[in-house]
Amino acid sequence: MKKNYIELKQRRDFGAIITVYFDFFKQNIKGFTNIFLRYNGLFILLLLGSSYLMVSGIMDSIAIEKSGGNDQSAMMMIGFGFIGFFLVLITTAALNYSLASSYMVNYNKQEHTDVKKKDVWNLIVNNIGSIILFIILVIVIYFVFGIAYLILSFIPLLGFFAQNIIQFFISSWIGISFMVMLNEKKGAVESLGEGWVLVKSAFWKCVGVNFIIGFLLGLLFLLLLTAPGILIGIYTFHAVETGDALETSAVATVIYTIGLTLVLIVMAYSQSLSQFINGVLYFSVHEEKYNVMMKKRIDQIGQGE
Repeated sequence: MKKNYIELKQRRDFGAIITVYFDFFKQNIKGFTNIFLRYNGLFILLLLGSSYLMVSGIMDSIAIEKSGGNDQSAMMMIGFGFIGFFLVLITTAALNYSLASSYMVNYNKQEHTDVKKKDVWNLIVNNIGSIILFIILVIVIYFVFGIAYLILSFIPLLGFFAQNIIQFFISSWIGISFMVMLNEKKGAVESLGEGWVLVKSAFWKCVGVNFIIGFLLGLLFLLLLTAPGILIGIYTFHAVETGDALETSAVATVIYTIGLTLVLIVMAYSQSLSQFINGVLYFSVHEEKYNVMMKKRIDQIGQGE
């Protein structure tokens, strides 16, 4: 075990979990980012293509509407772009959820900071069937909770707090369940059941930690998008002031396409970083409930005597 290795299987209180998250973040950000870029290259190109279809379709639709023509072809372009965009987005989300979780499982298993790309990828491939089923179940879960979320939106104040609690509960439940699936090699349904048990045993800790890290990552997300956002804003303002027709401008289409793609890439990266906190929570809450490492150390002491 290397001296820089952070032991994840430990009981930790609220503050210690957040501290360990940032320690893990600083230690592994370079290695994980390399893995993220390596395996997201194809999906970045697909996002770029689907974003182009959507943006150019919207631009064409606006131009045709102004001229009073038939915008059926533009609507088809938007439709194909949206379908491709949605499918690539779901696949990218699943991939990056898997990359972050697999990275943490291998980090814990190998007990060193040099996590290999091949090991991360092999773990995902070996569990691809469970991952696909898990994603399908997550879509159903979000649909069900989305209805509850909508109902709560009609309740003043109390509904707002309930919505946020539900949001961060689901985030921790799904994230911890995914860790269960990869680390304990359980099926998708069984993992969701075990994840529910673990989150319920430390409900407020899981909700609170996800809230704080989610808020901080949200600020990071906005910070990363500040520069491209300002540049796109300046270009749009200049185009409007000079009377340029944005809907017929090839430059505008390219700029907005790249802008939308950058937003999605940063969102995917932020999602991966948010899964790290659920990984830290999983190992901590699991140890609190089952005392695996404590029993192991007691056995080692007994054998030493």
